[in-house]
Amino acid sequence: MASRVEIAPSILAANFAALGDAIRAVESAGVRMIHIDVMDGHFVPNISIGVPVVASLRKATRLLLDVHLMIENPERYIEAFAQAGADTLLIHQEATPHLDRALAAAREEGCKAGVVINPATPVATLSEVLGSVDQVLVMSVNPGFGGQEFIPNSLEKIRQLRDLRSRHGYRYRIEVDGGVVPENAGELARAGTEIFVAGTSVFHASDPAEAVRRLQQIATDAVAEKV
Repeated sequence: MASRVEIAPSILAANFAALGDAIRAVESAGVRMIHIDVMDGHFVPNISIGVPVVASLRKATRLLLDVHLMIENPERYIEAFAQAGADTLLIHQEATPHLDRALAAAREEGCKAGVVINPATPVATLSEVLGSVDQVLVMSVNPGFGGQEFIPNSLEKIRQLRDLRSRHGYRYRIEVDGGVVPENAGELARAGTEIFVAGTSVFHASDPAEAVRRLQQIATDAVAEKV
């Protein structure tokens, strides 16, 4: 399945006192979605935002809300985040023993259902759900904090997901989160990445819109060269 590459700026790296301004800045670069990291302090060693902030963001923008649930027992909160305005719910393989049930619940709430794997989790653990998910997110850092360096073996996972999709006719999009910078965007695109979650490299730049455009251009050019 061919799909254009796109950047999903992560608001975890934005100025929380001016989220509206941050979103408008990246909207001007033509992004279609923003990535929202929800952390509970248990599944990951940090606490970020919850349902009220997602609801507020929904009122502030028409961009797609790509909501990453880095929380224990995510199935308990799927309905709340869906009602708050999430367009996609990304659920960790490691966070629940009932992954298929959680993904089905996300779809039942009208959201796209995505699955996430941490750096130490093999792609093979997703074999039973790959045929039913809309997105697969490869964590290329250990989740919980922004600004970490990219873990190189994430590229092999992306290639595996690309090849599995081609072999079986699956329809998921491949997403990567963690340490995405201009220096690795081309290689990620050539490996098969379609959605690039970028936080620090966008919102800590002097011109976030230009940072988005640069990442987009590098990834798009890399795909064109491969073809």
